[in-house]
Amino acid sequence: MQAALKSCQTLQLHGRIVQVTGTVVRAIIPKVKLGELCILESTGGDSSIPAEVIGFEQDIALLAPIGDMQGVSIHTRVTATGEMLRVGVGEDLKGCVLDGVGRIQSKGNKQRIVIQDHYPLMNRAPDPLTREMVQQPLSLGIRSLDGLVTCGVGQRIGIFAGAGVGKSSLLSMLIAHADADVYVVALIGERGREVREFMEESLGPEGMAKTVLIVATSDRPPIERLKAAYVATAVAEYFRDQGKKVLLLMDSLTRFARAQREIGLAAGEAPARRGYPPSVFSELPKLVERAGCAVTGSITAFYTVLIEGDDMSDPVGDEVRSLLDGHIVLSRDLASGNHYPAIDILDSLSRLMNKLVSPMQREAGAHIRKLLSKHKDIEFLVRVGEYQRGADPEADEALDKIDLIRAFLKQRPDEHTSYEETVVWLNNLAGVK
Repeated sequence: MQAALKSCQTLQLHGRIVQVTGTVVRAIIPKVKLGELCILESTGGDSSIPAEVIGFEQDIALLAPIGDMQGVSIHTRVTATGEMLRVGVGEDLKGCVLDGVGRIQSKGNKQRIVIQDHYPLMNRAPDPLTREMVQQPLSLGIRSLDGLVTCGVGQRIGIFAGAGVGKSSLLSMLIAHADADVYVVALIGERGREVREFMEESLGPEGMAKTVLIVATSDRPPIERLKAAYVATAVAEYFRDQGKKVLLLMDSLTRFARAQREIGLAAGEAPARRGYPPSVFSELPKLVERAGCAVTGSITAFYTVLIEGDDMSDPVGDEVRSLLDGHIVLSRDLASGNHYPAIDILDSLSRLMNKLVSPMQREAGAHIRKLLSKHKDIEFLVRVGEYQRGADPEADEALDKIDLIRAFLKQRPDEHTSYEETVVWLNNLAGVK
């Protein structure tokens, strides 16, 4: 009986498309599950498109195709695979470029890539009860950050800026100078021409050798731009599970949210905050909570957030600021004055800095912030010649030291300063002993 069962041919069930609206395909597919991968295959079998199940309307499954939908028709056959999206991982991924769903696009200088395991794109965050605490400062090699916005190993920080203020330059500095074992970079919704520029000019051969790059350009389907963030996080989780110190850089979280907005609205969700459906604000914490410290290894994450018209009340920016452990704000005024990195120290904050640094550095950092704030208050008076010395000793000190403070905060992209050197410089600048 068993031999007869093994030898018999099983019948594979297929579904059919009933409607295509925008980026969503509606199909009747038997026994399909949410998140399952399906294949859209033309009648002649000459083309196939993977698609993910993103929802249901009664007996109809909603699919988001991963690829160009040209050629899809009501005669296209839909087959459920029974599998979820996964990404192949291994040590050989360093130096490689992956697309938004984890397929290798470039092997770098390697002839062969050995895949050691497969990680699911959708995974749970580490258990909060077993998660290690952030206790050790991470040397980023950038004086303004190490000294005044100190980041810890396993911390998650947002980089908030408008377009063209130096986010990519800051990311390349982090890759060049930060003390990490592996770098995972996700470029989500970028212009196609910027990918090679980032690889060859910002990273260079040395940077690429220790980096896994995940790319989903602006012309890719929204599901691919969305999944690129999950691919990058899954790759980072693999290296974290090997006990390594991983630096995850994602540019940008705003385009991730916009991709989810496209999918949610096409699937019939009602818009909530400024056109963003509720699913956007449920997906953001699921993504960022996966970074951080685990039982073994850590993922220190920097997420860039685009601020429309430099408006800090953007709903995505507001939500992300509440989820992360700090924020770095890039100033257009500083960038216009050729002050790079254009970090606005007064608006930037690391929520864990006081826990990570020594009392001396804490005092020095607070004093420098106070001087910057005081100089900002009197700057207009100084420019019009109305400031009188002697009335406020703190204002006089701010005026005397502003050039030295700016020299400390400004840094060339190729200039590296160790954490220890930064602390000594900061203490001397503040006059703390």
